[in-house]
Amino acid sequence: MLFDVITGSIKNAVNKIRHKDDIASLKKALNELKKSFLKADVHHKTTKNLVNVIEMETKKNGIGQDSFLKALQNQLTNILTTSGNQGFVFASKPPTTILMTGLQGSGKTTTTGKLAHYLKTRKKKVLIVASDLQRLAAVEQLKQICVQIEVDLYFDDNTSDPIKVALDGQRKAQEELYDVVLIDTAGRLAIDDELMKELSKIKETIKPDEIFYVADSLTGHDATRTASTFKDKIGIDGVILSKYDGDTKGGVAISIADQVGVPLRFIGNGEKMLDLEVFIPDRIVSRLLGAGDIEGLAEKTSAIIDEKKAKEVSKKIRKGEFDFNDFLEQLSMMSKLGSMKSIIGMIPGLSQMTGQLKDMDFENSDEIKRIKALIGSMTLKERKSPSLLNSSRKKRIAKGSGLSDMQINKILKQFKSASKMAKKLSGKGGMKGLSSMMSQLQGGNNAGFNSKIPR
Repeated sequence: MLFDVITGSIKNAVNKIRHKDDIASLKKALNELKKSFLKADVHHKTTKNLVNVIEMETKKNGIGQDSFLKALQNQLTNILTTSGNQGFVFASKPPTTILMTGLQGSGKTTTTGKLAHYLKTRKKKVLIVASDLQRLAAVEQLKQICVQIEVDLYFDDNTSDPIKVALDGQRKAQEELYDVVLIDTAGRLAIDDELMKELSKIKETIKPDEIFYVADSLTGHDATRTASTFKDKIGIDGVILSKYDGDTKGGVAISIADQVGVPLRFIGNGEKMLDLEVFIPDRIVSRLLGAGDIEGLAEKTSAIIDEKKAKEVSKKIRKGEFDFNDFLEQLSMMSKLGSMKSIIGMIPGLSQMTGQLKDMDFENSDEIKRIKALIGSMTLKERKSPSLLNSSRKKRIAKGSGLSDMQINKILKQFKSASKMAKKLSGKGGMKGLSSMMSQLQGGNNAGFNSKIPR
């Protein structure tokens, strides 16, 4: 999962500093850090500078675990905070025009769809323009994506001129009062003069507000090199890292920020359209250090969760009235958050449990399918009053859902336990109980590591 290599190695490095003012242990920690950054695809120049500054800052503030972590946090934040815009910046006069660029296979077209979905959830009217006329399936792929996310697409099957398509699409966006127009451009398997000339012409013609470069994080150092080339040849205003959920190393983000000098704007961290998040340096560093990102999680959920419904459910939980209708609604809401691995690093204390939780799928797991089958075979009265479920009712539900008596009893037992736990956590001191439970799940060592992360 995201940052596994770096987060695990940072913990190992910190643990090497056992005593205060122990220079030998600091050297061991720095060597561990250096090896882990190089292994995680951080550029060798970036690694060298990072380690040198951390050493100086730690010595200056007194050698110890806290000062080492503080120096590491400061330097990582400094590197990732490149001058330029963060997130999505709207033009003073709509529509905001964004040119989406990248190599073929980088995930550019999918990322364009994700960005459109992100903007749509923020109440923006978005138009995608299909100007990638090199790859045969590109326009078709965008058609499918736009149907899925319910966003408008402009394409023209009667021309092979990508500049005309881009210009006509931009005109449509202006005339029909769109807030944002995203122009998907052609990529190549490698950088060539023809590609750069085409992009330069589109840039000159439509005069975009910003140019985003989509980099495939799985390509490691190549992603840094190609981003540098695009910056030099056509100029780019931001990088979106795609496929970051599959990159256990995570070092490419640090390399691009430091070596390319262009701000990272978003990261794609899952296969679903909603698996895209704003790249905010201090929050990413918090996750790198295993301390989670509560603000990011709150923002992600607030765009999806109905606050009024959430309050109603909380009230029902406290009264012990949480029923299967509420449970179904909660499952539906959770599925909108995206893949579990896209949010797990945001939860403090759970970064060490990725092995057990990262592949959980709120829509497609066998367990969720069984729960939905069970609830689907209940009467409306049974859903509202789970206490009605006697043995004869359970047999009828088992027959209707295709589940065994054992599976039915297991799910009902889980539901009962979950309701009790939810009631306990929603009461006074509930968060304290949750914190205690998380500490137990992490184990002593991990809890100690996370508690030292400077705030």
